Formats: sequence, C-alpha cells, structure tokens
Amino acid sequence: MPERIAEVTALLAEVLAPRAPLTVIVDGGDPGAAAAFASRLAAAFPSSSRAWSIDAVLGLTGPGGGASDSALNVLEPATDRVLVFLRGGPRHRFAEGNGERRAQVVIDHRDPEWPVIRQIDPDLAEPDQWYLSESRAFFAARAADWDSKFGADMPRYAEAIRLAGVRAGHVVLDIGCGTGRALPALAAAAGPTGRVVGLDFTPDMLDAARKAGRDECATLLLGDARRLPVADAAADVLFAAGLVHHLPDPEAGLAELARVTRPGGTLVIFHPTGRAQLAARHGRTLRPGEPMSSERLGPLLDGSGWALQSYEDVPDRFLALATRCS
Repeated sequence: MPERIAEVTALLAEVLAPRAPLTVIVDGGDPGAAAAFASRLAAAFPSSSRAWSIDAVLGLTGPGGGASDSALNVLEPATDRVLVFLRGGPRHRFAEGNGERRAQVVIDHRDPEWPVIRQIDPDLAEPDQWYLSESRAFFAARAADWDSKFGADMPRYAEAIRLAGVRAGHVVLDIGCGTGRALPALAAAAGPTGRVVGLDFTPDMLDAARKAGRDECATLLLGDARRLPVADAAADVLFAAGLVHHLPDPEAGLAELARVTRPGGTLVIFHPTGRAQLAARHGRTLRPGEPMSSERLGPLLDGSGWALQSYEDVPDRFLALATRCS
C-alpha cells in the first residue's frame, strides 16, 4: 500500500477506534474508488476487531424514486454511523449532490495514490489532530508545479494590492503566502520603509518561494495561520489569498488575524478567480452558507473583530476588504 494511503487510513482508524461499535460508509470518488478505499480503511484496524463494519456503497435508490444516488445524499448521520466522502476526479458521479456537505469526513481523492483529509467533523476529532499534517500533505504535493500552473495570475495579485491601499511604510503580513506570488507587489507598495513578511505552514511552498527569489523582497516564516508567531497589533495590512476557506474554523482563524492587526488596519481576502469559477475548477457548484458567501462572510468578520468594507465576487477576482475594529 502506498505510504500516503497508509498514513490517511491509520489516522482515520485512530480517530474512529474509540467510537466502536460503528459503521463507516465510504462513497463518492471516481468509479471503484469507494470500494478500494473502504478496503484499505478496513485493513487499518486490528484484525481482532469485531466491532467494525466498513463498506463502500456504490449507489442507492434515492427518495426521488428510481435514480441511482450517492449514499451520502440519502442516509442520515447517526451516532453509530460515519459517512466518508471522496472528492473525485472528472468521472466522479456524485459531485453535484449534497454528499460532501453531509459527510463527517471529506477526503480529496483526485489522485488515488495521494489522498488527503480535508475535513473531519469536530465531534469526531479536534483540528489539531489532523489539520496541520493533512494540509501540509495537500500543498507539499503541489508546491513544485504551483507557479507553472498559476503564475499567469500575478497581475491580478498586483491589482488587488493596489485596491487594498497598501502604502509606503506599512508592515504587511502575507498569511498563507504559498510560493510568494504576492510578495514582490506587496514589497513594491510598502517601499523601503515598510516591511513584508510571508508566512506559510508548508516548508515545500516556502522552498519554492526561495527558489523564485522572493525571499529577497520579504522575510519568510514557517508558521500556522491559526497561531501566528507575531505580536499583537503588529501589522497594518494582512493579505490572505486563498486562506480563509481552508481554515477548519474560519471565525477563530479570522480572530487570530485580527489579533495581530492594529486597530484600523486592513484585511485583504483575495482569490485570483471568483468563487463560482473556483468551484467549477474542482467539479462542483456553489452552495448556500459557504464561508466566503456574501451572506456569511460579513457576520463571520463581525464576530471576529473586523468590519466588512467591500465585497466583490466576479469571474476574474474575489476581493473582500475589512477593517480591524478598535
């Protein structure tokens, strides 16, 4: 069994074992993926265990009558049942259902040899048990090719920085900087009297930033956005590109960003494509209540020390600007 698959199934077995007896149902993914993953997950439990049922459900008759549907769109969560959803590739049959929203465990399974846990219900496991290691695994596998895939959108970063009002002398933190695509534009705006720090929790991403020479215009730090190694009220501007929707607890994450920002400082939440376009890239459509939706982001910011000033979600840009409350 490939090492990454063994790591994921061992982690899930560790999380779920204390809850036995339990039935785990795996669904989603490309054809055959659920059965293969269910078999590997079952193998991660001790052979002496008699309290487990781990199954792949390859389609049910849904309540609408007659149509083959995902188990996760039909079954209800229960105390003795855990639903696991595999995000699949282009042949994924159930990408448009509610399976991902209803599942307690979501696994990115586009590469069957490199599955990554993207969500575990907090009733099953605290984020500290899985979030950092799994997120690093997700981004480490993509670091080397990141700029070749997405480097063409750097002008959009520069435009977002201009609209955010980064000025000479500002202290700017780029949280979740990745390969540092925003750092040159941030450094140019902050000027020689300012300071720019890029922080990411994936060493491979920071290595790629250094190879691209972006450590010449900014300080690079290894760190977790949920526990920033930064003093209170240290920054004038926080730049967060593609960060907030990855956090397991967006409100707590936004509160930590507020902690390190001076009163009146600016939070820039950015992505170089709109939400609908990003969802389509991942083979899904937008659903109500997502953290970056217009109806939810404002209240999230209000509850974590920010006041939303502007919100833009167009095909070539998502840009929300917020001010740190006094």
